[in-house]
Amino acid sequence: MRKSGNRFRHSSVLVTVDDDRDLFWTCLEVEHPKAEAFCRRLAGNLPDGDDLYQDALLLAMRSFHKLHDKAAFRPWLYRIIVNTFASSRRGSWRKRRVELTTELIETIVGENPGSRYEAGRWVRLGMAALSPDERALVTLFEIEGWTVAELSEMNGRSQGTIKSRLARARAKMRNAIAGYLPQGKMRKLKEVNDYALPQSQTEIG
Repeated sequence: MRKSGNRFRHSSVLVTVDDDRDLFWTCLEVEHPKAEAFCRRLAGNLPDGDDLYQDALLLAMRSFHKLHDKAAFRPWLYRIIVNTFASSRRGSWRKRRVELTTELIETIVGENPGSRYEAGRWVRLGMAALSPDERALVTLFEIEGWTVAELSEMNGRSQGTIKSRLARARAKMRNAIAGYLPQGKMRKLKEVNDYALPQSQTEIG
């Protein structure tokens, strides 16, 4: 890539900086509401979620010219969000700890027959056992409704790998919860849509 004045030469096509910026905002317009909500769910609260979204957008704008296929904007943007989130969680235990919003708990728990407080505890315990990447994967699959194929495209991994990662994440959540529940309650929990997570429309098994 060569820079010339206010223009960048990329793949033998001249694109002005202003045109590139306009195209970025055009692509973002469609994804903005869900991407912003995803950031808030991932971060655990509105202020941190909005900070995450702003940081990710700055990185996305700076590297937008590297995205050759603009049709792949959605998985590309979410990969940047997930990477930004993971980077922000490196460091102290306090930074790595993420609380779940009431909205996210209600979304995950749904019509759980137990008390919402107890169900919320299950979700917190399970999610706390996950790495930032696993948390993002589970949130996108179980809450946002992404398919295995879409997650495969976003992560640049095979669908089999994505299925394995989801299975491992669920196992980690199950094991984290199991340590706090007697056997009777653990059996009951197993009946509630795979450890308080809703049954997804896309099979991973």
